[in-house]
Amino acid sequence: MPPLLRAQSQLYPSLDSRFWKGGEGSKKKSTGASGPIAKGQAASVSATISEGTRFPLRARRSSAPFDSTHHGNSSTPESSKSKRREPIPTPAEPVHGQHTHTMPPFNLETCARPNILALQPYRCARDDYKDDGTNVLLDANENAYGPSLDPAAVEHASSSLGGLDPLGLHRYPDPHQPELKRLLCRLRNTHAHTPKAIGPENLFVGVGSDEAIDALLRCFCVPGRDRILTCPPTYGMYAVSAQVNDVGLVRVPLTAGPEFALDVPAVTAALSSEPDVKLAYFCSPGNPTGSLLAKEHVVQVLNHPTWNGVVVLDEAYIDFAPRDSSLAELVAEYPNLVVMQTLSKAFGMAGIRLGAAFASPPIARMLNSMKAPYNIASPTSALAQSALGDKGLAVMRANRAKIVAQRERLIQELPRIEGVGRQRGGTASNFLLYEILNPQGKPDNSTAVAVYEKLAEHKGVVVRFRGKEHGCLGCLRITVGTEDEVTKFLDSLRNALVEVRSVSGK
Repeated sequence: MPPLLRAQSQLYPSLDSRFWKGGEGSKKKSTGASGPIAKGQAASVSATISEGTRFPLRARRSSAPFDSTHHGNSSTPESSKSKRREPIPTPAEPVHGQHTHTMPPFNLETCARPNILALQPYRCARDDYKDDGTNVLLDANENAYGPSLDPAAVEHASSSLGGLDPLGLHRYPDPHQPELKRLLCRLRNTHAHTPKAIGPENLFVGVGSDEAIDALLRCFCVPGRDRILTCPPTYGMYAVSAQVNDVGLVRVPLTAGPEFALDVPAVTAALSSEPDVKLAYFCSPGNPTGSLLAKEHVVQVLNHPTWNGVVVLDEAYIDFAPRDSSLAELVAEYPNLVVMQTLSKAFGMAGIRLGAAFASPPIARMLNSMKAPYNIASPTSALAQSALGDKGLAVMRANRAKIVAQRERLIQELPRIEGVGRQRGGTASNFLLYEILNPQGKPDNSTAVAVYEKLAEHKGVVVRFRGKEHGCLGCLRITVGTEDEVTKFLDSLRNALVEVRSVSGK
């Protein structure tokens, strides 16, 4: 085996010498889209992973992630080209017996990282011997005398929080969380989009949606080589997690507001021209846009004829959207779809940090294989199950109705305030995005920042400045609060705008 492939095989044990075709003397000069590899350019080798497919391995990785922006079908801007990694050359000749037609749209074995596919999950004794509550448990080095908690506090918690047993906190939680997963599936099996049902085998649960964002990157993206696609303006953690994992970014902006829809031609063109994009993160409803992406647009990307990658749909705010908007159950139809959700928003459970990723069983198994053994704490699981029960769902829906009513109030009141401009984005979330105008009547970042600071520092009201996001010039993002909070916000905004605009207009 050549030294380069030997080094790679240490990272990817499943790639061994039986996959290597030809020796040093038989290798030919590879050519890419721009011709032969130049002297000193990073070379690549291709190792056959499964019959009829080839998996390119970069010989050298860049020191920084590649970041590019696609606008429609235009080429990458020169500023981005200067940072671009050299493309992975296309093999000059197919391996003997390999099909030369286009690879099927999604193939998990060639899309995911080989080391993750080969990963054996951590197992404990209780995976093999289930505890019925009568066993003597001496397998996990737990403290048999119980948690160090005040007895009075334990009694209060036991009586006030159904399902939470403080006296059981000395035991590790269930690593698989079957009941929690069952309740999440019950919520999303609406059959609005497919007659098929999803089950616990379709689920990964983690510490908020952020754990799923990061876990997917580690499952599919080789550091220093692969990239993800995002559609700004969007949630910032996709880019943060990509940078942490040394994964590059391809940005394809949403269409202009107020629609902020997927630019499907631009997205599909980018996926066609950038084969090292493994994940496409779409936020629906969008953050900070509040716009619900059209189902037909998402399906068009899922049906891309050549791209071998995964669409990740972030539905953190989905319960504020119209009924049956969630596409979670479509993971039963599309093996290249992952849908992320959270209890932090409509369920009002941000403090317990519980997120979920719905996926095909093979992808869910990958995510569950690589997670920490006990990533969901017992109190988190108990509280989440309570929220997902019938009584908890009734509370969530009642609170959602109040939020929607205050959202409509803001939509009616904000345009009447001098200095407030157009609403940008949609109304499928628990927040709204509005322009702040300067004295000349134009959306303006400096005016928006001044109002933002005035509200926080002098009025006791904190909103979010989003003016630096793509297509959000001069915008503030306003979370819908209680009736009293909305009243205080509206009064404070009127006063802040008068004060700021009177100063800036001089």
